[in-house]
Amino acid sequence: MDHVVILGAGFGGLELATRLSESVPDAVRVTLIDKNDSFMFGYSKLDVMFGRHPVDAVRMQYRDITKPSVEFKQETVESIDPVARRVVTSGGTYDADVLVIALGADIDPGATPGLVEGGNEFYTEAGAIELRDVLPTFDAGDAIIGVLGPFFKCPAAPYEAAMMLHDLLVQRGKRDAITIKVMTPMPMPIPISKEASGGILGGLAERDIEFHPETVVTSLDPATKTATLRDGREISYDLFLGVPVHRVPPVVEASGLTVDGWIPVDHTTFATSFPNVYAVGDITSAPVPRVGVIAEGEARTVADVLIHRYRGGDHPDSYQGRATCYIEFGGAHVAKFDVDFLSGPSPSGIFSEPSLALAEAKKDFGASRRDRWFGK
Repeated sequence: MDHVVILGAGFGGLELATRLSESVPDAVRVTLIDKNDSFMFGYSKLDVMFGRHPVDAVRMQYRDITKPSVEFKQETVESIDPVARRVVTSGGTYDADVLVIALGADIDPGATPGLVEGGNEFYTEAGAIELRDVLPTFDAGDAIIGVLGPFFKCPAAPYEAAMMLHDLLVQRGKRDAITIKVMTPMPMPIPISKEASGGILGGLAERDIEFHPETVVTSLDPATKTATLRDGREISYDLFLGVPVHRVPPVVEASGLTVDGWIPVDHTTFATSFPNVYAVGDITSAPVPRVGVIAEGEARTVADVLIHRYRGGDHPDSYQGRATCYIEFGGAHVAKFDVDFLSGPSPSGIFSEPSLALAEAKKDFGASRRDRWFGK
């Protein structure tokens, strides 16, 4: 029986462990390792931040995973040897027949001077909880939502945050006293789709939210509440919500797996250059965005590869890069973007306008994953 060690229990790690448990529980034993005790959808951080749900209501406890052949370990990964497929954690040493790196990308607020002291981030649970208490006291001035690096999780999140902030301020009767600006290094919200970008830009315009493309904040001065832009300009702010620079976890960087900052993979199978070592999700340099549902699809591909290894049959299909992303438009309305990155000559997608029906579809999406991965 092979030992499959999965590092990271996000979308990718959870889906891979579930597929292997369903399909080859007699051929593998799976050790799933994560430093946290619970999982939270990325979009749930916005729900916490804007007071839609208490944090305990959107946490899924890893201790609830009771799947055949799967054992969860809450431990911190301390070293990875991809040649020997040996992992040392805070709880012990694991030797793997198959090693899968699904640790995701870390955020690095310290990479932007002044962000820690003079701004906020909403990409971690702690950041969302802090903002839940900050936003009700923000009554006037300039709010900037700034994307601070070229690669970041969930391309729609800054625009979702802007429209949800608009709603909160309207509810509090403070919207007229506040400007909201979104600044991003990208030329448009969703670079592969003019249609999806147009839908988002239309939503921003309807709410009098300014969009500043190809604009990067390089530092903040907490004393003067001034943001310096890459072109040397300065702009004042009263509330700064940053999407911090992303990077691989230091333990992965130290492992020798990375090239130019990320793990290169064969994006048809997600094999790395090391035998029987795979990587999925935000941690790779695969030509797809860093989104949870993308990581889930990548994990399905690795599962297909491993199931074929143990069961035989037809050779599994290559990863196609297809996914459905839901986009909050404030209120009770949600839009949808069905994307296809790899099956055609160029990336393409279909944008569906925000609606109540799509808001229900998003709820069903979350509930189905909760049931599938955690059995509740």
